[in-house]
Order: sequence, then structure tokens, then C-alpha cells
Amino acid sequence: MEDEVVLLDFGVSMFGMRVRVALAEKGIKYEYKEEDLMNAKSALLLQMNPVHKKIPVLIHNGKPICESLIIVEYIDEVWKDKAPLLPIDPYQRAQARFWADFVDNKVHEVAKKIWTGKVDEVETEKKELIENLKQLEEFLGDKPYFGGGTFGFLDVAFIPFYKWFYAYETVGKLKLDCPKLIAWGKRCLQRESVSKFLPDEKEIYEFVLSFRKIIGVDQDTKTN
Repeated sequence: MEDEVVLLDFGVSMFGMRVRVALAEKGIKYEYKEEDLMNAKSALLLQMNPVHKKIPVLIHNGKPICESLIIVEYIDEVWKDKAPLLPIDPYQRAQARFWADFVDNKVHEVAKKIWTGKVDEVETEKKELIENLKQLEEFLGDKPYFGGGTFGFLDVAFIPFYKWFYAYETVGKLKLDCPKLIAWGKRCLQRESVSKFLPDEKEIYEFVLSFRKIIGVDQDTKTN
């Protein structure tokens, strides 16, 4: 019997993008259900993720799996015969998980304060974001992908944020000087699993402007 796979998601969510890329890497067919997070969350979302009430949620044969990194690991374990994402070596697996957590706590959490805050009140966060991205860039080094020669777990975890760089820079009025990360991002976008399932930078930026308007943040940045 064929697996029934459903993904509850939101188009510009970097966390949902992770799951879409992982599913694409594995060649898994699934039903995509877009959540209208700007208005009302669906009854299905509230039923499947009653604790956090957030996307993404992967529903596999009726059973929900929540939190993006956990979902990506689950996908890798269940459909392990194609395109392994986590390394076999325990130390390398630990490293991949460590840096994925770094992305969540040191990139996302800091960047979120920038794109949801007033530009003149986030100078500390702007400096911190730049420094944290430099640390990621040092870890990447001259490797084509974070895990070495093959696209893997940390690449899946971080590539959605590359698509948010334009919004970070434009809203925050800053310059992310990280050429190796930019080259890595362009390399990842050559993969169909990435390019086909990640939204355009301008679409993300327009969402950010709309969200800032909803939360009442002053914004004088205009689309170029």
C-alpha cells in the first residue's frame, strides 16, 4: 500500500521550505496544503499540531510529525534508500545537528528581530547576524556543501534562509558580506529539489512588508 503523505505548510516559511526540499530530494509524492497563517489557522493544523499550532506539519499515514528539523530527520530515516541526508559517521551527524541548531538560534532568531523590528533599534542584531553568518561561512570553508561533496542535512536546513537574505538586507539596510555562502547558495539552486520548491526573493520581501504593516512597524523601505 502506498504511503499517504500530506504537508501542511506556508509558502514563504523557511521551515516549510526545508521539508519541501527534503521530500523532493527523496522523490516522495505528497499532498500540499497551504495554510492561511495571515488570517486563520485550519482545523486540521490545530488538530495535527495542538501543542505549537505551527507549520510545517508532515502527516504520514494519518500520523503528524512536527518541527522542521525533526521532520527532515524523520524523512531521512523513513525513506532511507535514496539521497541520504545525515552522514553515517556519528561525529559528522552530531556536527550537522549542531550547526542546524545554530541556524535556528543564531541566524533565524536574530534575523527575525531585524525584519520585525524598527531599523534604528536593531543595530546590535545586525552586527550579530553578520558575525554569525561569518561563523557558518568558516565552517563551510572551501567545501561545495556543508557536509563535503554531497548535498545533505545542513544544506537542507540552511538553504531556505539564503532566499531570505534579500529581505534581511533590504529591510535591515545592511550588507551581508559572505561570498562563500552566496556561492554555496547559487550551487544549491542548481538542484531541482531546491530551485523548484523555494519562492522568489521578492515574494518573501513582499510578505515581510505586509507582515510589518500588520504588526504596526514603521517601514519606509520600498520595492526597487
